[in-house]
Amino acid sequence: MDVYGLLRPALFRLQPETAHELTLRCLRWLERSGMAGLVAGGRVDDPVDVMGLRFPNRVGLAAGLDKNGECIDGLAALGFGFLEIGTVTPRPQPGNPQPRLFRVVEAEAIVNRMGFNNHGVEHLLRQVQASRYRGILGINLGKNFDTPLERAADDYLAGLRQVYVHAGYVTVNISSPNTKDLRRLQGENELRALLGALKAEQGALARTVGRYVPLVVKIAPDLSEGEVEAIGGLLRELGIDGVIATNTTVGREGVAGLRHGDETGGLSGAPLTAKSTAVVRRLAACTGGRLPIIAAGGIMNGRHALEKLEAGAALVQLYSGLIYRGPALVAEVAEALRQARRT
Repeated sequence: MDVYGLLRPALFRLQPETAHELTLRCLRWLERSGMAGLVAGGRVDDPVDVMGLRFPNRVGLAAGLDKNGECIDGLAALGFGFLEIGTVTPRPQPGNPQPRLFRVVEAEAIVNRMGFNNHGVEHLLRQVQASRYRGILGINLGKNFDTPLERAADDYLAGLRQVYVHAGYVTVNISSPNTKDLRRLQGENELRALLGALKAEQGALARTVGRYVPLVVKIAPDLSEGEVEAIGGLLRELGIDGVIATNTTVGREGVAGLRHGDETGGLSGAPLTAKSTAVVRRLAACTGGRLPIIAAGGIMNGRHALEKLEAGAALVQLYSGLIYRGPALVAEVAEALRQARRT
C-alpha cells in the first residue's frame, strides 16, 4: 500500500513549511514506534566505495530537508545509503521571512528562499550525538548571513572544527542563492582562498583526530561551461575529495507563468533534472572522472538517477522527488542503480 500517496493530498493542503515540519515529526514517531516500514520502500543492499567510504547503496538524502539533524533516525529508516544534514551555520539564525517555501505542483517543482534557517551548529551536534544512526552522515556547512563575505572562511573553518569528529564527510555550501552574495565564493580567487584554508585545517584535524574526513563542495547549476571547468580543475588541484552537483537554480525554465513559479528563490525538482545532469557531465569530462561527483537535482524516478550515473556521478541525492513521490522513491532509485550495475 502506498501510504504516502494516501497522505499526500492532505499534506499538500497545508502550507509547505507546515507540511515539512509535520512530516518530520511523523517520521520521528514512526521510527520510535517501530513502524517506519509502513512508509519505507525497503532497504536495498548495493555497497559502493567512494571517497574512501563504503556506502551501503548509492542513494542519499540531500541537505536542506533536515537542517538541524532532528530526524536522523527517522530518515535513516527509509533505506538511504547515506544522509546529509544542514545547512548549518556557526550561530543560530531565523532565515528569511515567511512564506519562503512554495510548491509548483504542475511542474513537480519547489521554490525556496529559506536563507539557512537553523538552530546553529551546537544544537545540530547535540542531535547527532543523541541519534542511534551509525551510517555515513554528511554535515553541510554555510556561513551566517551577517558574516561579511571577506570573513566567510572564518565561519566555514569554525564549522569544520566543530563537526569534524562527528561527520562521515563535510560539505561546503557556497551555492545557495538565498544568502546574499554567497555564490561569489565560486569565483576562482575566492574559492581558492577558501578551500585552501579548509584543506589546511582538514589536514591538521586529521592528524589530531587520527581520522581523515572527506571534504566536499556543493556548486550551483547556473554556472557556464567554462566556470564549471575552472571549478573542476581547482577542486582537483587542491585535493578536494568530492563535489555535489547541484544546488537549486535561479532560472525559471519550466515554471514561468505557473502559480508560485515566479517567486524569488532557488528552484528544485523536475525542471532542474536536465540542467543538473549537464553540470555532472561537464564536471566528469573536465576532471577525467577522477573527482567523485554526488549528483543532486531533479531526480524524480529511477531513470533520472541512471542518467546521472551515466553522466559520471558516483552517488545521488534526493530531496524534491521525496516531496512529490514519497519515501518509496528511495528504494526505487536504489534498486534501479543496483540493477544497472548487474547488467
